[in-house]
Amino acid sequence: MATSYNKGLHEVADGVFAYLQPDGGWGWSNAGLVAGDGGSLLVDTLFDLALTQEMLDAMSAVTSTSPIGTLVNTHANGDHCFGNQLVTDAEVIASAASAAEMEDLPPAALAAMMNTDFGETANQYLLESFGAFTFDNIDPPTVDRTFSGELSLDVAGKSIELLEVGPAHTAGDVLVHLPDDGVVFTGDILFINGTPIVWNGPVSNWTAACQRIIDMDCSVIVPGHGPLTDADGVRAVGAYLEFVMEESTKRHAVGMSAVEAARDIDLGAFKDWIDWERIVINVDTAYGELDPNHESPGVVGLFTQMAELKLGQR
Repeated sequence: MATSYNKGLHEVADGVFAYLQPDGGWGWSNAGLVAGDGGSLLVDTLFDLALTQEMLDAMSAVTSTSPIGTLVNTHANGDHCFGNQLVTDAEVIASAASAAEMEDLPPAALAAMMNTDFGETANQYLLESFGAFTFDNIDPPTVDRTFSGELSLDVAGKSIELLEVGPAHTAGDVLVHLPDDGVVFTGDILFINGTPIVWNGPVSNWTAACQRIIDMDCSVIVPGHGPLTDADGVRAVGAYLEFVMEESTKRHAVGMSAVEAARDIDLGAFKDWIDWERIVINVDTAYGELDPNHESPGVVGLFTQMAELKLGQR
């Protein structure tokens, strides 16, 4: 099943839709809609209210007769939940770990970050990464129902399995699997043609999640960012994560700092993936796995290091 990587709503199975947002870089996330007889489930909202409203408008031909009664947030990052307030009258479901993590970086904090002087290079990078989005007037996302492990749902005759595979990308990542339709929405367990971000780890959990997706043998795999993919795309993400861990381990063993290691690693086959500078975050997380006493510079520090790495190489 071929679907072009164009912005908008694509029907990928009977009553199952992917909403895609090229180019899949910072903030340009995907979402999904599962419509049954008289009701539907939404997989994730988008990074701001305007984008989320545009998506809901695109879905209105379906949701006018199958209204959204359930919203599943695959994880706590804002580009997958900041539009929640526009989905009225829906039960919001997330893993317990994700619900707790949503409090860590509320919309107001991100808005404030965009208006703070971190230095010319860091501010330029933040503007290029997030300047297309508006974080004002966004209510902090809230969750009505949490779970841990697995949760089975029936939405208007559609069987849906929620499978917690975090901590990995974040603390509580969830896959949304439709076994009868051969479709899985992966959230940010998959970035396709873009560089994954290991905010949390451990990397072993993430690679195990990739194998779990492959074992589902789905005909349609909808990533959190990037075009629809297949098992080869999943294997590529797993290979990148293993590469980061191996290269980080080598450099940690000879005493390199995390930022030195990130600058030293030759990305090779992964150098053309967008947002390649995320190697900074990924090595920092890997160092945290290798050494419990590793001191991360934090979100602002990591963004500054990414800015210096990427903008310094132009």
